[in-house]
Amino acid sequence: MNTADQYLKTVFVVQQLEDGPASTGALADRLDVSPASVNEMIGKLEDRGLVTHEKYKGAALTDDGEARAVEALGTYCILERFLANVLDVEEYREEARQLEPVIDETVADRLDMIIDREPDCPACFDPEADACGKLVEELEGVQADD
Repeated sequence: MNTADQYLKTVFVVQQLEDGPASTGALADRLDVSPASVNEMIGKLEDRGLVTHEKYKGAALTDDGEARAVEALGTYCILERFLANVLDVEEYREEARQLEPVIDETVADRLDMIIDREPDCPACFDPEADACGKLVEELEGVQADD
């Protein structure tokens, strides 16, 4: 997954949280980058026809941008599930965020063969938790049983 895909995924999540266009400030906070960096990348994504951007209102995904964002979200969910269920990494969310820029489609597909991913993934993604909703439920259920 490349940086553009990370931005698209983040726009998708923030749009769900804000129930409308993703503000530059919200994107900068979630990506832990400066608002200037967000503006620069949003401009590039707009040039590619992946987002629309209206000053002071925010960025919205186009149909092509949403398709790529959902694909990126799927890769992120694969990473989370692999780290949590296969490698038993406690801080799987943080690790997934660090790994997502360097995981390509081939690696994601191979990891997907190892994990037990939900058939509705990535629709199960919980923007509030910023994680796979079903994975969070599974792990909370395991912790409650301990």
